[in-house]
Amino acid sequence: MRTSQRRATPRRYLMCSPAHFKVTYSINPWMDPTKPVDLPLAVAQWEDLRDRYRALGHTVEELTPDPALPDMVFAANGAVVVEGRVLGARFAHPERTAEAAAHATWFRTHGYADVYEPEHINEGEGDFAVTASWLLAGRGFRSSPLSHPEAQEFFGRPVIGLDLVNPRYYHLDTALAVLDDSTDGDIMYYPGAFSTGSQAVLARLFPDALIAAEKDAAAFGLNAVSDGRHVLLPQEAVGLFEPLRERGYEPIGLDLGELLKGGGSVKCCTQELR
Repeated sequence: MRTSQRRATPRRYLMCSPAHFKVTYSINPWMDPTKPVDLPLAVAQWEDLRDRYRALGHTVEELTPDPALPDMVFAANGAVVVEGRVLGARFAHPERTAEAAAHATWFRTHGYADVYEPEHINEGEGDFAVTASWLLAGRGFRSSPLSHPEAQEFFGRPVIGLDLVNPRYYHLDTALAVLDDSTDGDIMYYPGAFSTGSQAVLARLFPDALIAAEKDAAAFGLNAVSDGRHVLLPQEAVGLFEPLRERGYEPIGLDLGELLKGGGSVKCCTQELR
């Protein structure tokens, strides 16, 4: 039996064009500098994602890309914004370090008064997922466990730490997606990305979660963005489409294959401005 159709809520997103995107180094298992990037195709795929958001009634702000920072297209990593308060990023790899300042500058010049520069390594919404009451927080590859109490203190929200153990799922947003952030109970995730203990925590907190198969997780199907009704995700994650429909969601498949060469897809390109 299908769940009744859900209601979308207008969102505001920050994105950054892949005008200078390329893969010249490797900081995750998806990045292979020997595989060339088709830049015009990467830009077209990104523009399709941006335009889909706008067609769905959402606002998209754009961060100016920096030629020296080819990974800026993965805007989700630059900060976490909750109730207008901005927790900045501190990147694990020197190749991306300067992105944090670019994001902080954007927020300050766009009227955000409370922008916090963290002491400990976190890569924004790469490893922080926001539900109605909690922050789910990944650790193990790119974000420091010390960033979790720092985020909890800043936002005044409980932070639930989750250990990532598979390097192909190096950020939380590659292994878990929040489908409805008006509640604490509707997510989808791939158990194989997490430690045994973290799997148990997720099963206890989210007993009705949508469990992704390995094939769909490997297609980056969990690197998805939901507005409460529409779920934008890689088109290759075909095994997630019908389960999402059964829960009342409307899946929208996209091709971001060129950006996947850098280890990112829909969510990686999308920072939500809450």
